[in-house]
Amino acid sequence: MERTGRVHRLPDDVDTDQIIPGEYLTTVPDEELGQYALRGYDPTFADRVERGDVIVAGENFGLGSSRESAPVALRNAGVGAVVAESFARIFYRNAINVGLPIATVPGIADRVSDGDVLRVDVATGDVEDVTTGETFTFDPLPPDLLEILEAGGLVALRRRRRG
Repeated sequence: MERTGRVHRLPDDVDTDQIIPGEYLTTVPDEELGQYALRGYDPTFADRVERGDVIVAGENFGLGSSRESAPVALRNAGVGAVVAESFARIFYRNAINVGLPIATVPGIADRVSDGDVLRVDVATGDVEDVTTGETFTFDPLPPDLLEILEAGGLVALRRRRRG
C-alpha cells in the first residue's frame, strides 16, 4: 500500500485538539471534517493540502483526547499518510481503524522538509524522499492491520466480510 505526496512538516506533540478542534465535533458531519483539519495548529492547512499529501511529524503525534474524529479529519482532508517519530497509542489505532495509513519512522522529522515529495509504503516498510533520494525503513504493518487499511477501515472490512 503505497502513497506519494508532498510533505507537510509538523513539530512534536501535535494534539487531537489541534488536529480537529472540539467545536467542530458536534456541529459538523464526519464527511465535512476535512475542511477543518489541523485548524487548531494551522488554519490554512485544509486549503493547502492536496489529495495524497503526507504529514511528517515529530514525537507523540495525536496525543490528547481519544477522539476518532482526528484521523477522520486528516483522511477526509486528503492526507495520504502520516509518518511520525512516534504516535500517541490511541491515535495510532484510530488511524488504522478509519483507514488512514500511518508509519513510525524514528529520525525522519529532521531529515525531510516541507514540500519534499515522499513515497510511503506501509506494506514493505519503505519511505523514500523522492526530492532528496534519501530512504528510510520501518517495521511494516502486520497483515491484519494492512487488511483493515486496504478495506478502507475497520467498519468497511466488517461490512465486506458480511457480504
